[in-house]
Amino acid sequence: MTENPTRPASLELRGVVKSFGAVQALRSGSLRVEPGSIHALVGENGAGKSTLVKVVAGVYRRDGGEFLLDGSSVDFSSTAESKAAGVAVIYQEPTLFPDLSVTENIFMGRQILGSGRRINRSAMYAEAASLFAGLGVHIDPRRQALGLSIADQQIIEIAKAISLDARVLIMDEPTAALSGVEVERLFTVARRLRDEGRALVFISHRFDEVFELCDTVTVMRDGSYVDTLRVADTDVDKLVALMVGREVGDLFPKTPATVGGPVLEVRNLGSTGVFHDVSFDVRAGEIVSLAGLVGAGRSEIARAVFGVDGYDTGSVHLLGKAVPPRNPRAAIRAGMAFIPEDRRKQGLVIDASVSRNVAGVIRGRLSRFGVLTQRAENEASAPWASRLEVKTNALDMNATTMSGGNQQKVVIAKWLATEPRLLVIDEPTRGIDVGTKAEVHRLLSELAGQGMAILMISSELPEVLGMADRILVVSEGRLTADIDRDDATPENVMLAATRTREVRA
Repeated sequence: MTENPTRPASLELRGVVKSFGAVQALRSGSLRVEPGSIHALVGENGAGKSTLVKVVAGVYRRDGGEFLLDGSSVDFSSTAESKAAGVAVIYQEPTLFPDLSVTENIFMGRQILGSGRRINRSAMYAEAASLFAGLGVHIDPRRQALGLSIADQQIIEIAKAISLDARVLIMDEPTAALSGVEVERLFTVARRLRDEGRALVFISHRFDEVFELCDTVTVMRDGSYVDTLRVADTDVDKLVALMVGREVGDLFPKTPATVGGPVLEVRNLGSTGVFHDVSFDVRAGEIVSLAGLVGAGRSEIARAVFGVDGYDTGSVHLLGKAVPPRNPRAAIRAGMAFIPEDRRKQGLVIDASVSRNVAGVIRGRLSRFGVLTQRAENEASAPWASRLEVKTNALDMNATTMSGGNQQKVVIAKWLATEPRLLVIDEPTRGIDVGTKAEVHRLLSELAGQGMAILMISSELPEVLGMADRILVVSEGRLTADIDRDDATPENVMLAATRTREVRA
């Protein structure tokens, strides 16, 4: 990485250490970000990126190492101190006050005052409009924050940071919930900030975004600094090797499985305005993927099959027996498991322990005379946590403290503990690193090899093509293609995803 010896780095951490009890989250975290640059921070889930960011943001205090801003040593004991020093963190899902206006959110706690120490709303609206103009975006300063898109909320957070004269902005997975157009707008804003001389840290699992936006990249692994490279001087394969410390090998380790009889039979399923006349089977030992564009109705079909959502017409049968609509408990008893797209909000009790989460669905089976002990939870969850290699030193660790990849493993372990015959899994590797992706894919292949039927919903076309035995393409709520693995190509999947009438491959 090229450094300017005549001026200090905007942000520099050297050998930062942070532990939580016996768990060492940071062994030697280092990062140097120059002014007027966009610096990527990458690593597997659990590599220490989030902990490093929280030290910079004042959420955690480091146990050791050095922390410098503009060449001066700092040690924040609160987020307020970090913000006052010119550091801003833009999270994937901002937390605005929904009932307040855009302007009130920007100036919360530091309103512009006029005569008589009254709030000068006109001055605040004008200042907010000026901030948005400087960022090259248009957002009405007077509108209520309720109902704003995630993309607009992030821009408001950036405007707030600029109003506080933030010199270091950290963007933590900012594009995960954005459309392509919204990502481009965010990148345009980021480049403007860089050109103004600010330092940006960009955290992402999406390598295409790293190579499009960033100037330099730092890799972390197992809580330690690995290397810093100019983006122009590296490639995806090299970054992956540095991240995982080994060759990942086949990212899609799909092995042939013996396909048996139908496990799931869906016939003429319909929900007014959502999906129409959906019929398909999933057989034992088979991975079937629901593919298509975002908003096509894939997740809605899966939720209806499991009974989370209702449907107006059609039927669902598991192992030849009817599964009643709107009854997830009946689906579970029949042998169905469902891993939702949003693991934090729908898949986990985020403040509960690993063992409590894993044992959550089978608590009735574990309790004795209505009493469920922690020992019973631990004994039931330990084998599954071990099998999925959940990286935690204790089963009583809260899920909220774990990386995204480990959280996903906990959700999978919870549902595998029910010993299902059908696993419905929505976006199995969203937001997790490349090494954990390979582990999840390997697990799905092993489960299919053991005879489990798997219905997988994925927005990642390489994942669909790499893991599915058959691909069911959904477009505008209808199945438009049923494509065998050997016949599937990116072109024919995308062609079917843009059609509205049924076709057969």
